[in-house]
Amino acid sequence: MKQLTRSTLDLESLPVKILQFGEGNFLRAFVDWFIDNLNEKSDYNAGVAVVQPIENGMVNVLSSQDGLYHHMIQGIEGEELVDEARLISCVQSAINPFEDAGSYFQLGESENLKLIFSNTTEAGIVFEENDTPGGDSLASTFPGKLVQLLKKRFEALGDTPESEIGIIPCELVESNGDKLQKCIEQYVALWKLGDDFKRWVETRIHFANTLVDRIVPGYPKDEIEKIKVRIGYDDKLVVKSESFHLFVIEGDEFIQDHFPAHKHGFNVKYVESITPYRTQKVRILNGAHTSMVPVGLLSEIETVRESVEDEKVGDFVRKAIYDEIVQTINIPGEDPKVFAEQVLSRFKNPFIHHELISISLNSVSKWKVRVLPTVLDYIDQQGKLPKRLVFSLACLIKLYLSDKFELKDDEDILSFFRELKTVSETEEMITSVLSNSDFWGRDLTKEPELKDQVISFYKQISSNSVKETLDTI
Repeated sequence: MKQLTRSTLDLESLPVKILQFGEGNFLRAFVDWFIDNLNEKSDYNAGVAVVQPIENGMVNVLSSQDGLYHHMIQGIEGEELVDEARLISCVQSAINPFEDAGSYFQLGESENLKLIFSNTTEAGIVFEENDTPGGDSLASTFPGKLVQLLKKRFEALGDTPESEIGIIPCELVESNGDKLQKCIEQYVALWKLGDDFKRWVETRIHFANTLVDRIVPGYPKDEIEKIKVRIGYDDKLVVKSESFHLFVIEGDEFIQDHFPAHKHGFNVKYVESITPYRTQKVRILNGAHTSMVPVGLLSEIETVRESVEDEKVGDFVRKAIYDEIVQTINIPGEDPKVFAEQVLSRFKNPFIHHELISISLNSVSKWKVRVLPTVLDYIDQQGKLPKRLVFSLACLIKLYLSDKFELKDDEDILSFFRELKTVSETEEMITSVLSNSDFWGRDLTKEPELKDQVISFYKQISSNSVKETLDTI
């Protein structure tokens, strides 16, 4: 089988206009996919330099394939199945700054460089006071490394329009751009880099806040041999994702001009505020997942797809989304039902085996963040309980008290439910759970009728079954 290198393909080199912190699956199936498509659809003509953000990474594998890899895009769009293998060729170089800090710093000196993307995990955007590298040694944190690169750029290009650059973080952190900017400002002060550099950062660096959405299972190890036959190459970096994508960006004119994906048919939105879109994603996509898990598992269903395709559980999920969750969302000029339809289509993706038990990790805290705000808003707006979401809470309690499933959560939560199994009275047990403000951030027994409804549902699913109880809602 052929090796995947540029010598085996007729590919032109591209000027490096984008620096990417992170060589992992998500950025390669999301940002690099955008860039590769923009190169094809327009005169974008942008190459990417990938920088390994942590010491133990895989840029050596990316380098061995000359930055090339295949992206398997699989899902449902409308009623059509999508199953596409795309060669991604925009990555021009891959650098390990821990081994070659010089090449890394040199990237910052180029006038061609216009954008920096990152995905260094939620723990990556952090300021540490003891991160004080000397000379040209490498900072330990991602923001520290970024400041070092920016300092080299300032020294090489000065306070000029050519030195301007946009930074678009993709970490799953709220206000990710604002937080990264604050970390950079803290390092500028800590390292005493001077007023001129500080002013340049404030005026020439453009930060964006983002919301990203695409399911990326990653390397398809279970089917890789078939994929290699299909693509005709021995590709060690095949990455798999769903076809759906959403990129919401709070970014100024500089960011929009240098990343114009919104002008070429992609689901990229430049907005004044990400907040309503984040609320929509968390409540519909994540909230539906979290509500579905206990109902599906107690109905002896294993996956998301099987849940939405089941007659009764699927009906529960759809009505919970449309009749309860969607009712609490307001995005001016947009209908959240459109996103809801996309979510249900994604849940049915036959190419992704998404197990409910894996989603059940930390379900108590997930229910608090993803479902409870919807319940409270629904009560406030409608003057009544969203019964399906309340039913999911009763099922959640039943799930944690069951001996059938090996749930993963914080030990204090698991021990709470282990001790609760000794309580024989349902009313006392439910009261104990709902009044636990450590779980919910408040005493839920004070919400009118909520405790009585949870008790009623709990008794029904204990004496009958989940599916039989669903018929009564």
